[in-house]
Amino acid sequence: MASNSTPPTDRILRNQRFHLYPKEAWYCLAVFIFVVACFQWGSFLHSKYARRGRGSEMASREHEPGPASIRHAPSLRRVPLAFVNAYRVLAFRWTVEIGQSYTLNMAEVFVTIAYLAFLLIWEFINTTDLEGNRLNLSYWSHRAGILAASQLPLVTALGTKNNIVSLVTGVSADRLNYVHRVTARTCMILLWIHGGSEVYAYSIFKATLHRAWLRLGIAALVALSLLCIVSVRPFRQGAYEFFFYMHLSLVLIFLLGAYYHAKEVHYSYWIWPSFVFWALDRFIRVCRLVAFNHSYFGWKSGSGTMDATTELLCEHVVRLRLRRPPHFHWAPGQTAYLIMPSVSRLPFEAHPFTIASFDSSLFVPVPTEGKAGSNEQLSDKHHQDELGSVSPFWKELVFLINVRKGFTKRLQEVAATNGKIKVFVDGPYGPSPNLGSYDISVLVAGGSGVSYTLPVLLDVIECVRNGKSDCRRVVFIWAVREADHIHWINEALVKAVQLAPSSLTVAIYIHLTGPSAVTTPLGEVDSLHTASVGHDGHEPSVKSKQSILYMPGVTVEQGRPDLDRMLKEEVMTTIGRMSVSVCGSQPIARAVRNALRFPVSSPSNILRGGPSVTLHVESFGYA
Repeated sequence: MASNSTPPTDRILRNQRFHLYPKEAWYCLAVFIFVVACFQWGSFLHSKYARRGRGSEMASREHEPGPASIRHAPSLRRVPLAFVNAYRVLAFRWTVEIGQSYTLNMAEVFVTIAYLAFLLIWEFINTTDLEGNRLNLSYWSHRAGILAASQLPLVTALGTKNNIVSLVTGVSADRLNYVHRVTARTCMILLWIHGGSEVYAYSIFKATLHRAWLRLGIAALVALSLLCIVSVRPFRQGAYEFFFYMHLSLVLIFLLGAYYHAKEVHYSYWIWPSFVFWALDRFIRVCRLVAFNHSYFGWKSGSGTMDATTELLCEHVVRLRLRRPPHFHWAPGQTAYLIMPSVSRLPFEAHPFTIASFDSSLFVPVPTEGKAGSNEQLSDKHHQDELGSVSPFWKELVFLINVRKGFTKRLQEVAATNGKIKVFVDGPYGPSPNLGSYDISVLVAGGSGVSYTLPVLLDVIECVRNGKSDCRRVVFIWAVREADHIHWINEALVKAVQLAPSSLTVAIYIHLTGPSAVTTPLGEVDSLHTASVGHDGHEPSVKSKQSILYMPGVTVEQGRPDLDRMLKEEVMTTIGRMSVSVCGSQPIARAVRNALRFPVSSPSNILRGGPSVTLHVESFGYA
């Protein structure tokens, strides 16, 4: 604690600011969150209702002669649109690249610098005492600890899946996870300022070192420092399970130590809300877990109906499939947390994976009428009793899981024997792209990133069929290593092309990037999709009688896709609104961002009638 030898007037003023400045900082943060919420919900409402009033405009453009790439003279009416697109490019497509695997967009850089500067300003502002001594230690030493404590509820809330910040702003918890790490590391800096100043005043520090509240404060600072070290991306990606265990234990040590340390000076009211937010999030997740997996808890007959089958698609990808609970619904692009006690080291470990299947009845085969139809319906029901035998991408929950180390490596060993495992599902989480108001949608995926883009493709087709979307063209780009990997989603792609209405152009580009793909004749891949006769004389419906390789609008090429050229061509031949969604490795995401920067999305291009482009980058792998 700071020295009490200061004059009484100084002490009164200092203590007043101790109470006032954390509250004023929160007022500023509340205003910032409110502004973000206004922009987010405004963008959501504009996207939702943008279809209204655009019909006549698009109809007039469709009757204009010449290709869409011919732009008009600059229009002042498009100035706001040009401004919005310029902001998107500067904030989200210009990046700072750190190494080969870490990328920060300028919005994230701004948030990091602004938040750190914001708290440091509140830390050192008005630290001149009444005698004129600047940066008086008694003014800013204790204030650093109180400011850090005041931010802990925000840090905790941002780290939970069900939090009020996501509810207010509409920004998903996954997107807020970066801000969670920024706020935690900023608090660590403030706490080191607080602790370092106490050590500087060594006589007071030494005199109170035997007190439990001071030792608990030191333990809390050490725990937070270790947590910030193990939370850097190389640790999270390379040793996620180690990070998971360390995060759980170190957070508990930090919050308990900080609470009892702050309680000594009567500021614990800033810290106990963190326990409330954490407990509320866990309570909600447990309730969802019980509701979606109630058969395991004896509330309904049929225990084990949600046991999952595993299949090793290739050395690095596992497909996990389980029956969709009747009351479990999700939107394209959302994730679910899977708990597999027999695979994980701790029984309550939850790992997030994107749901690769589509929650819709549009693609389910409709039985024909009459006797033959009855037989077909019975046959269909028979196959449904065998998990994964009918329409796997819309009758089940399907996950394509990248094999890394630890948990996924053990899951790979189970999948190698096609074993069944008990799975508890928690979710769904995350946003779903609303593409109904876009004239063209481009979906880019690398490897298992198709888990995200495939359901979005199916959703676009369904929305167009139901009259809920004005989309005229959808482009599906998938970079995959081997030719035989196409069978992962062959049936889904075939049905998507078959059911696409005539008003929607579906272009599918599959690029084979593996070294062996060059020597593999593409025609041999078709043998993977031909029907095979079962032991009962019937053709298992899991096998497709058609290959996506021979469907119209499908192009298969060898080598990495030239995303820069492909995206620029789509932009230059498009009018209206364009959406680009990408899920893949960092090189793929970087290539997409680079292609959609200036001059493609320049204000001059927008003013002359160019498309308004929205980019959505889905994280690939661990956060």
